[in-house]
Amino acid sequence: MISAFAPDGIPEVEAGTDLVALVAGAVGDLEDGDVVVVSSKIVSKAEGRQVHADDREEAISAETVRVVATRRQPGGAVTRIVENRLGIVGAAAGVDASNVAEGTVLLLPEDPDASARRLRAALAERTGRRIGVVVTDTLGRPWRHGQTDVAIGAAGVAVVDDLRGTPDAAGRRMDVTVVAVADELAAMADLVKGKTANRPVAVIRGLGRLVTEEDGPGARSLVRVGPEDMFRRGADEAYADGYRDGYAEGSRESTGWHGDRESEGGQ
Repeated sequence: MISAFAPDGIPEVEAGTDLVALVAGAVGDLEDGDVVVVSSKIVSKAEGRQVHADDREEAISAETVRVVATRRQPGGAVTRIVENRLGIVGAAAGVDASNVAEGTVLLLPEDPDASARRLRAALAERTGRRIGVVVTDTLGRPWRHGQTDVAIGAAGVAVVDDLRGTPDAAGRRMDVTVVAVADELAAMADLVKGKTANRPVAVIRGLGRLVTEEDGPGARSLVRVGPEDMFRRGADEAYADGYRDGYAEGSRESTGWHGDRESEGGQ
């Protein structure tokens, strides 16, 4: 049987908070094979990732590596879908202005996989249990309304279940199916954590087959960027790029043609 629960009563987290003690005290007795799922917000707060920012847009720009798409909303606000320093593509580079002091914003953990590894090691030492840890954040999805939690950090848990080369129920070979189980764990945990219930930690029980002896490759291995990214630009941005490149090419051809005419006239 698979189950998930999220404890109440977790206090406000500040820079320097002992996250291990807080999580261990909240979840109680852990069992071998448990997966502890932690919202990135409390990881960021504990790691001191809250920074002064009079303008959230400037903070977003500072965390942005590449702009994928922009859209102006009713009222004039602009939504930016960008790739951030972690390679994650999402709205606002993961910069969060909710539940933080006025004039500050919260950045994602500097290295969520490293955060997950530290938390896993400390919890395992404290409890003597074989556990996995997943650090999550909320993202939208292309071509889908709404948001869901995904894994941005992971340790001691398989991040994918690679079914390529295995037969399906009808005996046919599967060639492309790689299940993003770390993201599925993140989404399952979010069902019990909730977005407004102040329950930033959950435990998933009954999926010990996904818990590994080693830290593993981490959630960073799930990121698809560079040559693997099939949708590097939004539709408007791709159109603008095509128009600009086409205009430049047309101008070069036009210049070359006039040059030929001038050369012919001078002969």
